[in-house]
Amino acid sequence: MSLQQFWFVLVSVLFTGYFILEGFDFGVGMLMPIIGRGSDKRRRVLLNTIGPVWDGNEVWLITAGGAMFAAFPEWYASLFSGFYLALLLLLVALIVRVCAIEYRSKINSPKWRAWCDVGIGIGSWIPALAWGWVFANLVRGVPLDEHKQVVGSVWELLSPYALLGAATTGILFALHGAIFLALKTGGEVRDDARKCVRILYLPTVAIVGGFGLWTQLAYGSGWTWAALGAAVLGLVVAGGATAAGRDGWAFIGTALTIAAATILLVGSLYPNVMPSTISPAFDLNIHNASSGRYTLQVMSWAAVLCVPVVLAYQGWTYWVFRKRLTVDQIPAPTGLPVGK
Repeated sequence: MSLQQFWFVLVSVLFTGYFILEGFDFGVGMLMPIIGRGSDKRRRVLLNTIGPVWDGNEVWLITAGGAMFAAFPEWYASLFSGFYLALLLLLVALIVRVCAIEYRSKINSPKWRAWCDVGIGIGSWIPALAWGWVFANLVRGVPLDEHKQVVGSVWELLSPYALLGAATTGILFALHGAIFLALKTGGEVRDDARKCVRILYLPTVAIVGGFGLWTQLAYGSGWTWAALGAAVLGLVVAGGATAAGRDGWAFIGTALTIAAATILLVGSLYPNVMPSTISPAFDLNIHNASSGRYTLQVMSWAAVLCVPVVLAYQGWTYWVFRKRLTVDQIPAPTGLPVGK
């Protein structure tokens, strides 16, 4: 395996981890008006399920972006300039979400908390939809010219395939979040989360299956059929485990689907990182978009030494906060930050 291949795989792994972990965070925020309806205590239960881990989950995105910048600077530059407005909107949504979560309990006012809940919803829905749209456009190709700049209007990026990609990540993250809430809560909140899982399940199967099949037939290769099969298997496991009351296995099922869907996308993209719809001669691939050999070597040693430590620490965090939460455990508002 070349250094360029290693870093393409590593960037893909980082985005996969981000989608699995931050995906259920987004799902919780998306479902707050539904599962958290009726009382502030219910909404605080939902937020406290992600309170100890949501900011750590976002580190995966920062690391993926940093790895892309260092290993494939041409890819980073073309992507972030060509999708500037969309990624700016995504960034603003993430900032709004961070502020809403952190400051929600700073003021003991129902109106203040209601506005923060709106911010959490906006900051969850927009990224959940945007990431599917961005990756679908990368696989489909963008109007990239000889100067490695994306030209044309934003309407060219609103193809049916890209919009279906947005719907796929949106509904898949919502299902992932509902299953996470069923796993992490008890009592009436868990019952309502399981109801949401049952409502979302069949639409998710239809949308994810349709997008996955379209991707495979239009852009996939021989081996990516295995990724599509694994995505379908994950949804089957999630459905069967939910019916049997095995929330942990259901969560593993949706996590497998998200991982397999990401592998299907990046596998369909490889060896390109940003194909051009203008001319194949303008494609960005892992070779003409990468940094020099010395840079990749130094980064590889840093990754080999540091990534296992980070994974071990985050795994320990999830183990410490593994218990279920119920409404009865939520005290009156104290002004403390969520999850503290």
